[in-house]
This record gives sequence, structure tokens and C-alpha cells, in this order.
Amino acid sequence: MTMTQAPLQAVVDACAPLKFAPLPDIRTKRVSSVREHPGSEHWYRTDLMVAEGVIGPLFDQLVAQHGPGHKLPASTHFLRALLREPIFLDSAGLYLTGRAVLLDPEHLWFPWLSSGTFGTPTITSSRVAVTPDDPAVGHPDAVVVQDEAALDRLAAEHMVRTFAPIIDAVHAHTRVGLRTLWGWVLDIVHFYMLNPARFLGQDAEDAWKRAGRLGDALIEAGAVTRARPRLFPFWDNHPRGTWAVRGTCCFDYKDDPEHGFCTTCPLKCDADRRAELQEWIRNPALAP
Repeated sequence: MTMTQAPLQAVVDACAPLKFAPLPDIRTKRVSSVREHPGSEHWYRTDLMVAEGVIGPLFDQLVAQHGPGHKLPASTHFLRALLREPIFLDSAGLYLTGRAVLLDPEHLWFPWLSSGTFGTPTITSSRVAVTPDDPAVGHPDAVVVQDEAALDRLAAEHMVRTFAPIIDAVHAHTRVGLRTLWGWVLDIVHFYMLNPARFLGQDAEDAWKRAGRLGDALIEAGAVTRARPRLFPFWDNHPRGTWAVRGTCCFDYKDDPEHGFCTTCPLKCDADRRAELQEWIRNPALAP
């Protein structure tokens, strides 16, 4: 019998054509998508980098060489450098394919570069959770679960098990609150389903509800936050007239007061937010 395509490859293929697709590198037996990492000095495996106590020193080195100087935005920047691509693969991939990549700390690696920053993370496991109606059922990389709710639970458990040691270490080193750090994760999970929906012209509200179900599972699995992000329609009857507001501030304004609040910041006035987003629609060159 001919083996079906690796389920992880199908997830990568679904995400890759998007305008915004920050995918991790993948190095497994059946799936390989690897960038060059010039200047790599060391590779850190998630569980070992935490056990060896290197999160704090790497955080300090990255901030010293690249900023930002304020510890609040520095903490969310640090998480972005490590976790953006794994979150995107799980969140966007789940939205686009109905499959959940099962992250774990033993198979998530980070290259530390001679420039004093991290390169693209690399995943070395190809396990993917699927539901019983998925054509990948029977593939050796597929983990079959009962239904979508079970898929979300398993994906969330793996995400929390993988991210929690890093987040706990950043919290211990910086004293930035766990709700702030996990809030960033939950916000990004939502945005990384909304982004593909907007790009593909699909229903933003449906994508947001799908993200909300994964967010619920993350909180049940141990993520903590003060507030959830919210959908923000800003232009009626426009195919891309919906965006969102974070539940947790990224605090970039503390490092750059002249820049002010980000467009998605929960501290920004909705009237100003709406005007800015509408201007982006009229003149896409102004959009970041």
C-alpha cells in the first residue's frame, strides 16, 4: 500500500503560501525543511537549556546586544525569538488543516548565533494529532484522537509542556508576571489563526472562534492570563475589515514612548485604532 503524505508535510505545505508564514525548520526522518544558520555557535534543546540554567544568561546577552532596554518588552521580544515559529506552525496549521503538530521539549531546538541572537527554531519530531476522518489515519506519524475537542486538548497539553519551562525561567529571571508572558502566547495563538483567514478571504469570526477553542484548551492545560484578546471589526462589509486587540500589552511603548501604543494594544483608544486600520486599507503601504 502506498503511504500517504506525511501529515506534518501537509501542514507545512498549507502554511507556506501565506503572505505571513514564520515556519520553523524541520528535520525529521520523513520531513525536512532546513535553512542555513551561518554563524551558529551552539544548539540548545528546550529541556536541556532550561535544566542547564542558560535562559537568564542568554536573555541578558540578547538584550545587551539588541535591546530593548526595558525588561517588560524585552521579555516578550525574547519569547517571540523562541516561540513565534512553533506557535505559528501549531495555530495556523490547525486552522488550515485540522491537524495539530505535537510539540515537545525534547524535539524543539534553538540555534544561538554569533551575532548574539537566536536563529530559526528547529523541530525534530513529526508527530501530528489527527481526527478519525483524516486521510492521514494509519500513517506512522499520526496520533488519532476522538474529535476536535480532544485534538485541542492534546495540542494544548504539548504546547504548555514545551513552553512552560521557558516561560517559568523568563519569569524567574526577570520577575515579569506569568500572566503577562502566557498572555503573549494566547494572543499570538489567536492572531495566527486570524492572519490566514484574512489573507485567504475566509470568515474572520469563524477563525476567531476556532482560536478561542484552542485558547480555552491552553488555559485548561495550565496557561494563565488576565484577559483574552478580542475581535475588532473596523470596516463593515470589507473582506479584510476585521482585526483584533490583544488581551495583554507587549509593552513596546515603554522602550519607545514616541512610538506610542501599537495598533493592537489593549491600551489604545478604539477610535484611534479604527482610524489607523482604515488608513491601512486605503493605503496598504502604510501597514507594517
